[in-house]
This record gives sequence, structure tokens and C-alpha cells, in this order.
Amino acid sequence: MTTTSGPHANPGPTAAPLSAEEIAAAVRARSLRAVDVVAETLERIRRTDPVLSAFIEVWGEEALARAAEVDAQVGAGERLPLAGVPIGVKGRHGLRTAGPLLAAGCVAVGATSVPGPGTPWQTWGVGRYGRTVNPWRHDRTPGGSSAGSAAAVAAGLVPLATGSDGAGSVRIPAAWCGVVGLKVTNGRLPSTDRTGLMAPGVLARCVGDVAAYWGLMSAAHRGMEAGDKRREGCGRAELRADPHSKHGEPSGVHAKPNDAYGRPHDAYATPATAVWSPDLGFDSPDPDIVAVAHSAALRLAAAGAIRLARPGTPLRLDDPAPAWLALRTPGSDLAPAHRIRAANNARLDALFADTELLLTPAAPTPPHGHEGPGDRYSTALTWAFNLSGHPAISIPAGFDPEGCPVGLQLVAAHGREALLLDVARAAEVAIGPWTGSCVRI
Repeated sequence: MTTTSGPHANPGPTAAPLSAEEIAAAVRARSLRAVDVVAETLERIRRTDPVLSAFIEVWGEEALARAAEVDAQVGAGERLPLAGVPIGVKGRHGLRTAGPLLAAGCVAVGATSVPGPGTPWQTWGVGRYGRTVNPWRHDRTPGGSSAGSAAAVAAGLVPLATGSDGAGSVRIPAAWCGVVGLKVTNGRLPSTDRTGLMAPGVLARCVGDVAAYWGLMSAAHRGMEAGDKRREGCGRAELRADPHSKHGEPSGVHAKPNDAYGRPHDAYATPATAVWSPDLGFDSPDPDIVAVAHSAALRLAAAGAIRLARPGTPLRLDDPAPAWLALRTPGSDLAPAHRIRAANNARLDALFADTELLLTPAAPTPPHGHEGPGDRYSTALTWAFNLSGHPAISIPAGFDPEGCPVGLQLVAAHGREALLLDVARAAEVAIGPWTGSCVRI
């Protein structure tokens, strides 16, 4: 794993705390107490947050009281799927959408940082101790606007934190902090955003924890899928790799790079078909970022979890920036925005009629410094899917030459979160491991 040297670099990876699923299993088995888990979490935040500034508020007393309630519920025989799992919620109003998680036994320990009042919209997080820093490079931004959630998860302060994604606000910080970030299908979960561009999401260090979030949230709001004909399929439960096999390969498989565009390996009964697009037809991402993300896509294909379409006519979307900005600006003429949206929707509908996944870099650049991004839109490769409403996930792809994490974005048809999660699970083996370490602060 590449790290950097110098005054702004972190000392490298360290053993990660338990995942959300591991914590919940231990609390349910009564081999751990929720009170002790939360107390340890609060101590990590006390030690580390003065450096990261990942939290706006920390609710120590309330969190310990809630953890004691969880222990009592478990002792009384209640089965809580995420018993005792400490979580961060995005911003001071994050508890409003966290109800299903809290009902499942999660304990909210604090509100994670978001951009402050008057902050330029690509500058990102401001927490209790000032600007939020990237755990991997303190001279760089973590991305945003789910800045504190990404930083807290990457540094091992909490295993899971909520986010929201209106232009890439989950996927970009996930990519830049080296964690997993899911944006759900727009309209599938409740959102107060008047434009329809915003969708809820989650950040975690492992796909299993993201899947636990999605299972709880989608079940709690199952009625919302009734009005959407583009419902989730059955998923791809057959995409399973053996995490104990040598070098992280699927059991019995020896991946070969030249198989990436050829016949799929037998390790996956029906690998998902996928199209790679480095730029969506309109952007100019940094070559180093493209190289890292493409290499991750090839490793995923070589492991047999996806089958990449042979290069042909590239996908060409219209740049969504004018449409997105018009929809977010009161009083704008929306006719051009509707034309861009309709054109891109038609192209994406045609794409997903023939293939199951679209793969791109999650962000076109590495994380920028705290002075801001200049004239580059970090959202260039993500906000098209807020405009179209497709679900998307960013997974760790590796590191660029400066030691900054790079994300690979997977996009699927409306309602196919299960497909994204199953392929991402396979990627943990083919590209990872991601789950055994976090950033040492």
C-alpha cells in the first residue's frame, strides 16, 4: 500500500477496528457490551478528532445512555440487527433520516462535518476544530459534502456513517478517503431535496456494512418502490468469491490479465456485463487517475466477477453541468436542462438495455488542497447520475503516485443496488483487501 512522506502525510495503515457487522454479532452474542464499544469509540474520537475535525458535535453522554439501552434490549432477548454499532450522521440534522438504523440498534455518537456557511461549494467540511482534513494527506480535502463521514470512517473512528449525494457528495469523499460509498436510486429513500437530485447514501470500510445499511433502509421504506417500474432485480447472489483463497483470488481461479475481455472464469456463474468509460464522453480526467481505476476494473474482470465489453463505440453523454446548475438555481430557464436530461437518459437507457454496469473513475482528479479545486469540477463523473437518478457506488481502486486514494465508480440501472453490492463484494477480493486496515492518525 502506497503512502507518502513529508509533513502532511499520514504514517500509513493500521489495524482497523471491528466492522459494523462484527460489532453487532459480538454484542448480540454478549461477548461485547454496547456501552464498552461506544466508550472506546468516544475515546478514539477524543484522541483523533482534533487532527481530523471530522465531527461538528459529539454526543457522548447521550450515546452512552443509548448504548446502555441497547445492552438492556439484547439482555431481554430482542434481536437488533446492528446492536451497539456506533455511527456518525451527516450534519446536525442527520438523525432525521437515521431512524431505521437507530431502531436496529445503532448508536449515533455525533454529527459529522459538512461545508460551513458561506463556504465555496467545492471546499467541503468544517468541523469542531476547523477544516476537515483527508486522513491520508492532511494537506488535502476529504471531498464532500459528506466530508466528516468519509474522514471518520477512513480513520476508524466509526465503522459506518450516513451521507447524502446531490452531485457526488458520497462517492467523491469515499473515493478520496479510500472507503466504500453508496448513492441509492433517486426517489428510493426519502429526501427533502426539492430538485430531485439528492439521494441518501452511506460510507463504510467494507461492502458488508454498506449492504447492512441498504437492507435496513430499503426494508423500512419498501413502499417507495411501488411507484417506480424500474425496480430492483433479484441481485446476483452467485457472485461470491472465497476470501480465504491465496492472494485474494476466487477459489480455484488464477486470474490472467489477458482474460479481462474474454471468456469469463468459472468462479462466477454469471459475471455481470460491464462497459468501461474513462470520461463519459465529455470530461478530461487526469491520466494517473484513469490508469489506477482502469487497472482495478481489469483486475475485477480477470477475477471473473464482471465481463468487460470489448472496446467499441464509446459512451458519449452530454456534459450535465449546465443542467445540474440550472436545476439548483431558482429562476433558471429549465428547458435546456430538460433537453440534456432527456438526451442522457435515452443514452443510458440504451446502455443498460445491453449491459448491466457502467464503470468509470469516481472522480477525475486527486483530492485538491484546502485552497479549493480551481476551475475543475470534482463532480464531473458523478453528477450525471444524480441527474438521471441511477444508483452508483465508489469502491477503493488503489493509490495514485502521490499516495492519494482513487475510487472506481460502478453505476447500474435504476433499482439495482443489489447488483452493485454483489459486484463490490467480489471486488473486495479481486482488488482489495480493503477491510483489514484504516488510516493511522
